[in-house]
Amino acid sequence: VRAIPASFAKQALRTHGYEVDLAAAQREQELYVGVLRHKLGLQVLELPADESVPDCVFVEDVAVVCGDTALVTRPGAASRRKEAETMKMALKELNLNIVEMMDETATLDGGDVLFTGREFFVGLSRRTNQRGAEILADTFKDYAVSTVPVYDNLHLKSFCSMAGPGLIIIGSSEAAQKALKIMQQMSDHRYDKLTVPDDAAANCIYLNIPNKGHVLLHCTPEEYPESVKVFEKLKDHMLIPVMNAEKEKTDGALTCCSVLINKKMEI
Repeated sequence: VRAIPASFAKQALRTHGYEVDLAAAQREQELYVGVLRHKLGLQVLELPADESVPDCVFVEDVAVVCGDTALVTRPGAASRRKEAETMKMALKELNLNIVEMMDETATLDGGDVLFTGREFFVGLSRRTNQRGAEILADTFKDYAVSTVPVYDNLHLKSFCSMAGPGLIIIGSSEAAQKALKIMQQMSDHRYDKLTVPDDAAANCIYLNIPNKGHVLLHCTPEEYPESVKVFEKLKDHMLIPVMNAEKEKTDGALTCCSVLINKKMEI
């Protein structure tokens, strides 16, 4: 994870011109990190904020980690490319095999990468192109990689995520449903789906933690009450609502603010 710089409020990229309350965003991020560290008992490496990169809290976009390999991406927004250097140093310290996206024609945001546990789906969006998807496929050769066109949204994971093994959470907009149909057609595996009324609420963090089992971090009832009612049907999950209202104003979702790595840190 990474702290939020003061420059975030005015300078972070956003699709809509919403005003951001910096203190509220920083509080949200502290609570988010607190859930990961204290409630779930994960080891959390927190990188310092950097005022020169206002979007740096959204670490997911600059790295895709699977197994012992980390692909350091080339984000679609030029203003975010400097974030990759800090991420690379942090991942090196965790003894991961680092692959850097050096091709200047390639772009890839981690927000466009959905790993199902069996395969990758990569959204082709304003931020991610075909060449970026090809480099991801070359990096993670053990897995099938399929591309999905993303319309009307910033990223593929703006309207979907995983809720468990073989279970995709999907928003109910036409764009989300169309993307799901393409994913289903391209895959050899049959996924179950959990449809929520709000696209933004479909972005959740799923973890399978020893002694805790299936854990799902999702939006709060204050933000999306109807979608939360759908999550409450997941009786086998530990459900943890996490507020994300301020970061959402800059197109940030729950998955955007962390990179999950399945290994122990040597502290």
